[in-house]
Amino acid sequence: MTHVPALPVRRGLIFVSAAGIAWGTGGAVGDFLRRAGDLSPVAVTFWRFVIGAALLLGVTFIGRPAGSRRAADPRRSWRMILALGTTMAVSQVAYFAAIAESGVALATMIAMGVNPLFVAAGGRLLLGERLSRAAKTGVGAAVAGLAMLAGGPGEFSAAGAGYAVLSAAAYAAMTLLSGAKRSGRADREGEARGDTVAWSFVAGAVCLLPLALADRVLPSGGDPLAATLSLAYLGIVPTALAYGLFFAGLGVVSGTTAAVVVLLEPLVAGAIGVILLGEHLTPLQLAGGALLMAAVYRLGRAELAAGPAGEGDGRA
Repeated sequence: MTHVPALPVRRGLIFVSAAGIAWGTGGAVGDFLRRAGDLSPVAVTFWRFVIGAALLLGVTFIGRPAGSRRAADPRRSWRMILALGTTMAVSQVAYFAAIAESGVALATMIAMGVNPLFVAAGGRLLLGERLSRAAKTGVGAAVAGLAMLAGGPGEFSAAGAGYAVLSAAAYAAMTLLSGAKRSGRADREGEARGDTVAWSFVAGAVCLLPLALADRVLPSGGDPLAATLSLAYLGIVPTALAYGLFFAGLGVVSGTTAAVVVLLEPLVAGAIGVILLGEHLTPLQLAGGALLMAAVYRLGRAELAAGPAGEGDGRA
């Protein structure tokens, strides 16, 4: 059996950080699609998954040398694929529903603020991940920073907050599932590699198709062309590229650290709100952003010092 070297931790952190930055643009695009394309959160997520799956499958099968292509393995963990697809679908639909209720900035801040707590608790209880002092400090600082970011002006909605928490819970489940390999509780074929991620998007799209058809699956409204181009961007950058980088980075970065590093997402969402949407940040929110960046830096340094996650576990 061929073994390949593990991804360097530094590169894994860069991958996860890039995913967070790309995801930061997704909320604004999804909100634009709701307004300009008259698409529901289910329809937006459905097209996001369809486009992302097509791109990832194309990269996986076209980029793989012909001699290395393997026949389908009947032992492939379709349960893992279905679980990842379902959790990603629930997370995204709930996220766009939260945006519709509370706006891009506040929905993103709540969802991403709660997520590290779910991941840290789940990683400790389910995967046996031990939280170092640096991890505890980083998670605490990240949550405090996001609380400060959310403390400014914004439309608070109980329904929006509920959707955001549901999105965070599903996202945490996805993170823990894809990182389960480091604990030795997932088989080799269940690892979140490129083809598994792509098929997870297919599974999620299939689950969402009946719901999307029951409403409106094609863009309409004021500017269908702009909506179509926005869907293409949403499927390419914050989906195929971002999820591919995120799952690759999770091969060497712990789930708790990844959950904090991708908090770059609300920072990017906040910057888009200020620069493009004319929103304003208070001094409290600016301080919260600085604290959040400090937490990301702290976790990144701790991860580099600890070395590759799962080192010596026989990962192929």
